[in-house]
Amino acid sequence: PTTDNTKTNKQPTKMAPKKEEKAAVPRFGRPGSSLKMGIVGLPNIGKSSLFNLLSESAQADAENYPFCTIDPNTTRCAVPDKRYEKLCSIWNPPSQYPAYLHLVDIAGLIKGASEGAGLGNAFLSHIQAVDGIFHLVRAFDSKEVTHVDDTV
Repeated sequence: PTTDNTKTNKQPTKMAPKKEEKAAVPRFGRPGSSLKMGIVGLPNIGKSSLFNLLSESAQADAENYPFCTIDPNTTRCAVPDKRYEKLCSIWNPPSQYPAYLHLVDIAGLIKGASEGAGLGNAFLSHIQAVDGIFHLVRAFDSKEVTHVDDTV
């Protein structure tokens, strides 16, 4: 068998043009279908109270002294969505997976944490483990709840 195209009267075959490769789109955060948010702020401003309220539980200690929370508390709370419920009532799927928000109650940050005061680098590692943060600010004046700097 010969491979000479002139003797067999066949035209040389042309290859299809190469497909253009799409440039990779940069993604922000960690890829995934769940959102993990951390609650941060100064000590004794209500981070654990907000955590307990959103999680509908009392799993985090909410006490009146700084650094009541050392290890972060985590929970998963459902995000209600009337649109999702409407679609489920129309389609009636065999299983339903509503959206959930993962919350992390992170210990309070104090002045001098960069020099090792308070939890220092442990605080930064807890921040790095979440996708985003809720920064909670104290907006109340109460003599019953101590302030880390003795004044608001």
